[in-house]
Amino acid sequence: MDKQQLQQLYLRAEYYWGKEPNRLATRFPDLVPENERSGKKLVDLGAGEGRDSVFLAEQGFAVLAVDIAPAGLDKARRLADERNVRIETLEADVNDLILPELVDVLYSIGTLQYIEPQNRQRQFRHFKQRTAPGGLHVLFAFVEHPDVQPAPDWGQNEYLYARDELQSYYRDWETVDTYEFIFDCNSSHIPHRHAARVLIARKPAR
Repeated sequence: MDKQQLQQLYLRAEYYWGKEPNRLATRFPDLVPENERSGKKLVDLGAGEGRDSVFLAEQGFAVLAVDIAPAGLDKARRLADERNVRIETLEADVNDLILPELVDVLYSIGTLQYIEPQNRQRQFRHFKQRTAPGGLHVLFAFVEHPDVQPAPDWGQNEYLYARDELQSYYRDWETVDTYEFIFDCNSSHIPHRHAARVLIARKPAR
């Protein structure tokens, strides 16, 4: 979906993606001891309406929610107020995003497909450079798979990753966890399947 489509979805009263966090958001915080999370800067890249951003702020992280659609960020701030936590927001396109400061965790689900293939080397290099030593990248990317057809609602500005591509950007980092899976989806009320790769990688401490 393009910016205007996302904007229209997020202008609706209901939360399109719901208010409960994605499973990936609930799994990885244990990698950062609870007593060390305060002050840890976490960027939610493609935060949408804020369901994961707000949950991660509840876990103690200092969250910057980044999204291209301002209506989504408005709802993210409202959800944060509803849950009595604080988040910062930034409207930006993932293709030319410059992280404003060093981060400890970069989290992204459902957004990396918007990075155009010719921009990926540059953007992943930048994200890695702007991550503190020992920091984590927790990433989800849609990938090509011989048994999965492109989703019927796939936009012209969305690009699948090769099955080993995401890992290739992190060969110089520690792989904490990585796996590929296929799942059912009903976005836009059209049943279909996706293939995806999850990668959790840690920057060397030195």
